[in-house]
Amino acid sequence: MKIRYGLPALLGLLLSASPVWGKATAEQAAKLGGAQLNCIGAERAGSASGVAAYTGKWLETWPGMKPAPAYDAGPYAAEKPLFTITADNRAQYAAHLSEGQMALLQKYPKTFRMPVYPSHRDFRPPDWACAVAKQNATSAELVHDGLGIAATAGEIPFPFAANGLEAIWNVLATRHVWNETAMLDIADVFANGNITWGKQRYLTLSPSGDPKQHGSTQETVGAYFNVETLAPAREKGKIGIGFQPNDFKDGSTRVWEYNPGTRRLRQAPDVAFDYAVPPSGLRTVDDDSLFNGSPERYNWKLLGRKEIYVPYNNFRIDDPSIKYAQLLTPNTINPDYERYELHRVWMIEATLKPGLRHVYARRVLYADEDSWLALWADNFDSRGQLYRSAFVNFRYAPEAQAFHRGVSVYHDLSADAYEAGYLVNEAGERGWKLNRSDVTPQMFSPNSALRSGH
Repeated sequence: MKIRYGLPALLGLLLSASPVWGKATAEQAAKLGGAQLNCIGAERAGSASGVAAYTGKWLETWPGMKPAPAYDAGPYAAEKPLFTITADNRAQYAAHLSEGQMALLQKYPKTFRMPVYPSHRDFRPPDWACAVAKQNATSAELVHDGLGIAATAGEIPFPFAANGLEAIWNVLATRHVWNETAMLDIADVFANGNITWGKQRYLTLSPSGDPKQHGSTQETVGAYFNVETLAPAREKGKIGIGFQPNDFKDGSTRVWEYNPGTRRLRQAPDVAFDYAVPPSGLRTVDDDSLFNGSPERYNWKLLGRKEIYVPYNNFRIDDPSIKYAQLLTPNTINPDYERYELHRVWMIEATLKPGLRHVYARRVLYADEDSWLALWADNFDSRGQLYRSAFVNFRYAPEAQAFHRGVSVYHDLSADAYEAGYLVNEAGERGWKLNRSDVTPQMFSPNSALRSGH
């Protein structure tokens, strides 16, 4: 389901979580795309510690790229790791690690490690997305006490985010691929080596990614989804269909469910917040993309920027020559196929509001400064203990002129298990298809679930 992610005492400016916001000035907006900032407000300069300078030299293609639909290992395939962070040397790199990364290194000293490669910031947004970001800088605003945004769809609403609510809406409304379809596998891997499998026929449409239409967020939805469950067997044939809004003032995600046993369609109850996701409940529904859905249950704080090692430019992990038996190793996904780089990220902290419930009492999200895509998330329980730590492997998708998610990994430290979702390595020709011209909103109506039900 495509429905979209904080260590309180950290480097960087600590900003108030109270709902005080304002539009950027014309002088601020003029700096976007200039000598200091790229077009969505990230710093162009690199850093002495290893963050690359922003080049933005490639759009849609790179030298030597293979023609679609062939798998391409990306422009950095020949690179070797600069070093590897392990349990033994983690203290040396602690300043650039999240709490969850430190915990995983400690808990799984023989299996979890982080191969670190050279940092690259070479892909730029298309010109139309840059124009939308500049327009939003002086016109976008939070509405309905932060439950929605009034902005132009297609790129982040707040290039100069001033508080936690603006920051999390950048994560929710950042530019994604326009539409995506695939046959996906889900693997819940347990400490004893057992794997519980799930499989989905997956289709989404994000109107904000349409390169030809850039309407108001108040007139469009955030994302449509149409997901048929093929495994486990007890769920086979169920179809979930619906949409997530850009404004949650009238409620959360709308879902209709088709049940093949009764051959009936019904509107599902509130499938949102900490609803446990099958097959094993190792993550919540609002864990998808590390955070998605209404921000209403949390107070949000923008903690500032920090340099950390994050999964980045992960082309290899989707390689169809890598079989699941190689990829799904004990305790964590096989780090031989992971790629970490040093990048600046925005740190966003969510603290559960008094009187409201969620299995995560606090969340820390790490969002890429060049895209506002959430790359890593650390989630804490009501005792303040680290509960789950998750990350998404993104690669640049030339056919969509955008970064696209690959394997998403959700570690449950209490269950000593992890989920690897959005697996396509063994999907063959039914792997990712992006920005198809034949995907329309009509394919996501409740009646379409009835028509396609078995």
